[in-house]
Amino acid sequence: MSVDTLTAPVESARAETGGPQERLTLAKEASRATAQLTSDAKAHALEAIAQAIEAGADRIIAANADDVARGDAGGIGSALIDRLRLDEKRVAALASAVREVAALADPVGQVIGGHRMPNGVALQQVRVPFGVVGAIYEARPNVTVDIAALALRSGNAVVLRGGSAARASNTVLVEIMRAALTGAGVTAEAIQTVDDFGRDGAKALMHGRGFIDVLIPRGSASLIETVVTESTVPVIETGAGVVHIVLDETAPADWATDIVVNAKIQRPSVCNAVETVLVHRQAASRLIPLVASALQSEGVAVHGDDVVAGLASNVIPATEEDWATEYLSLEIAIKVVDSLDDALAHIRRYSTGHTESIITTDTRNAERFLAEVDSAVVMVNASTRFTDGAEFGFGAEVGISTQKLHARGPMGLSELTSTKWLARGAGQTRG
Repeated sequence: MSVDTLTAPVESARAETGGPQERLTLAKEASRATAQLTSDAKAHALEAIAQAIEAGADRIIAANADDVARGDAGGIGSALIDRLRLDEKRVAALASAVREVAALADPVGQVIGGHRMPNGVALQQVRVPFGVVGAIYEARPNVTVDIAALALRSGNAVVLRGGSAARASNTVLVEIMRAALTGAGVTAEAIQTVDDFGRDGAKALMHGRGFIDVLIPRGSASLIETVVTESTVPVIETGAGVVHIVLDETAPADWATDIVVNAKIQRPSVCNAVETVLVHRQAASRLIPLVASALQSEGVAVHGDDVVAGLASNVIPATEEDWATEYLSLEIAIKVVDSLDDALAHIRRYSTGHTESIITTDTRNAERFLAEVDSAVVMVNASTRFTDGAEFGFGAEVGISTQKLHARGPMGLSELTSTKWLARGAGQTRG
């Protein structure tokens, strides 16, 4: 999906104001104020947002119903519809996530290093806000709230581009949050949207050097690639999730079945859902019939190689494309490998660097897997669905970064800060 598709013009109550550059300018000005807010003031503003979301639940759900109906009519697919949909439970979860962020330790001002120079000058390295955080994402109204809350708690302003699929939901959510900030005595300009400017809004974010300090894309692989390729501002890249689980020769049958089923069906439309299972040949006859049957009983279509097809019924012949596919649906690929070496080689070739897990009781295999797999999150004997900011204790998350610079894995508050050095002297000069 291209940025052109995601940035179809939409209407907004703020469309009569200036162009997208004005919004970026307002956000930049607001960031100087948010950077100076006390921790208590930021927590108070977030509580006001949480209360406003709860009070506006009916309005949010009604707007979201329009988005869902439009998405159904447009055939955007079940995975995006699931991410798009808001009901009473999910709206309540949005408010709860904001409160969780408010309760987290404020990263701004944290001392992360320092020493005294031989000449007596005292140095401290402290966390500071980035300034303005930009976000481009698709069909995810929860991201509108999550990123706004995390940005504010870390002292930043935020500019959002949520895509046309969630235009009604995002319009209402932004209006509610901006009004809550005003009521809490914080400038509403700290939360901006450029949705109403269509493609020009997305371009303004991607080319906003001097205004956007960091840009975070969330969505399809094509959206992320477009943002990374076109942007002239720094980008923290979130990635697609071709996620693997390895069942080695010692994997207990109950662990293997429970973990694979949970990792696939608990919420199949998200990036930490498992897409490929690699089974050691020595465990194939023991595990594949159980695992495949358990998945199929939950409505999962199993794609498999010839060995898998010989051990389980109703298996769809796997193609080369299956090993590289992020299904985001009730489909999964299963392959038999001859050794842990083969499993590691398969992961190196097809993984997107998101999350991988091994099910094993062999300590050496577990430790080797942890050491050799080069993904943002590597697990032993656990569901890949745990790769999540809330599950990791970060409150809401900005996204899951699959890059290696600055941030990797679930991104929370500290990933929305930079650092600066403070030097305190007493008249020293350099000779």
